[in-house]
Amino acid sequence: MKFRRRSLLSTLPAIPLLGAPGTRVLAENVPAADCIAPGDWSSLEWARGIEGQRKADLGNGTFLNPIVPGDHPDPSIIKDGDDYYMTFSSFDAYPGLVIWHSKDLVNWQPVTAALTKPIGAVWAPELCKHEGRYYMYIPARFPDYRSNYVIWADNIEGPWSDPIDLELPDHIDPGHIVDTNGDRYLCLSGGDIVPLTPDGLATAGPVRHVYDPWRYPEDWVVESFSPEGPKMLRRGDYFYMITAVGGTAGPPTGHMVIVARSKSLDGPWEDAPNNPIVRTESRNEKWWSRGHATAVEGPDGDWWMVYHGYENNYWTLGRQCLLAPITWTDDGWIEAGGGDLSAPIAMPKGGEAVPHGAALSDDFSTNKFGTQWGFYDPAENEMDRVRYEDKALVIKGKGSTPSDSSPLCFICGDLAYEVEVECEVIDDAEAGILLFYNRRLYCGLSFSKDGFVMQRYGLQRNVRAPEDLGRKLHLRITNDHNIVTIHHSPDGKNWTKFYVQMEVSGYHHNVAWDFLSLRPGLMAAGDGEVRFRNLRYRALA
Repeated sequence: MKFRRRSLLSTLPAIPLLGAPGTRVLAENVPAADCIAPGDWSSLEWARGIEGQRKADLGNGTFLNPIVPGDHPDPSIIKDGDDYYMTFSSFDAYPGLVIWHSKDLVNWQPVTAALTKPIGAVWAPELCKHEGRYYMYIPARFPDYRSNYVIWADNIEGPWSDPIDLELPDHIDPGHIVDTNGDRYLCLSGGDIVPLTPDGLATAGPVRHVYDPWRYPEDWVVESFSPEGPKMLRRGDYFYMITAVGGTAGPPTGHMVIVARSKSLDGPWEDAPNNPIVRTESRNEKWWSRGHATAVEGPDGDWWMVYHGYENNYWTLGRQCLLAPITWTDDGWIEAGGGDLSAPIAMPKGGEAVPHGAALSDDFSTNKFGTQWGFYDPAENEMDRVRYEDKALVIKGKGSTPSDSSPLCFICGDLAYEVEVECEVIDDAEAGILLFYNRRLYCGLSFSKDGFVMQRYGLQRNVRAPEDLGRKLHLRITNDHNIVTIHHSPDGKNWTKFYVQMEVSGYHHNVAWDFLSLRPGLMAAGDGEVRFRNLRYRALA
């Protein structure tokens, strides 16, 4: 198919930050029903994993959300024997749709990136397994073309097929389900469904409307109605549809989880008497905009739900992946536990822990594209810019600013961290270290043979550089609870602080759209190449 390029989107108005700053979280066994007092998180502490990164498993039989920190929205999860696999929306990053693996629902490792061919900004995907084959159903959009796609693999680690266009332009967030006759369907946003062919690679009929989602009271403060993210489950005599309404960002109290059930996919659908089963009720809670849930059976037969939420005062980290226990009532409805998820929760029973997370430091001796690195909004041949040589990543320059150079970025989930890298510019290239949200909003410092360029607010300004500035420079960027400091060094030992510090708490979706997060990134622009070596990541809090 023909792939169309993205154009600039209009900037949305800013919304001020709300609530008290939450910084740390506690390694104590607090009953799941308990909640920390609003805003009172100063005594709390996560466990620490690789490079000091936040880790949910506290090592004492409890865990503390998030289970996958950082920008991991719209989780789609499957149980596959004793294994669990989960993926998330990857939006404009490619390679995308990273698949994560767990055996206990709390400790997760990245496995592979399933999507390598750009199809636009990837929204809430659906990962499923049917008759021994794995599928992902993927809504994606360019500014002038949108649709839903499917990719498939016989092994979860790949290879995954190229995307196949299902020619469904008017819906997002597909959820796969098999009816009582063995026929396959996708449930879509807005309460619609569409039949699939037996191989799951095409639609087999028109879209039809089957459900009018439950509506919240008019006086609730939400972003918009926006029924989306239907996740399907068949249990006993019923099909269950777990849906998100209220808008995924905007006011912290907007997003929520509702449930309906029916004995037929065509209805009638009955709304749960306890809707919404999950909702952020106050902007003072630890987790904002909680929603977009999938239910899954635990290792020992208990039940759990994964969904996403923004961390209070840290919209910049994007929507993070949360885990909560659920129970089934005697009359067959779902009740969500875990309170507001501000306190530790008892671990799922059974299962075993895999090593959690992955190092974000990179000596560039191996290819970590997909499982860590991704280009922002790349062209179809973007990887032609890249080569590895002698523990160095060499990237050909593109464009002239972070806006048009497709920076190479990774997701991190810590409240404070530093990233350091050695850069060498070749010919007329420009190299930089960034905190990058999207093409309209970023900050950092870049340099070329002509001097420094300060990147701030998504704008550029030439600034005075040292007289002895050469073609090699070590750059370090520190994000300390949204306060950014930059250092540079000729040798990686003697550091000079850049004279401007920056505050970036407003670098997020409610200011600049796109549902993304503020990510560490590397810039290679201009005519020439940039050689990157020895990238080091360290969590500070």
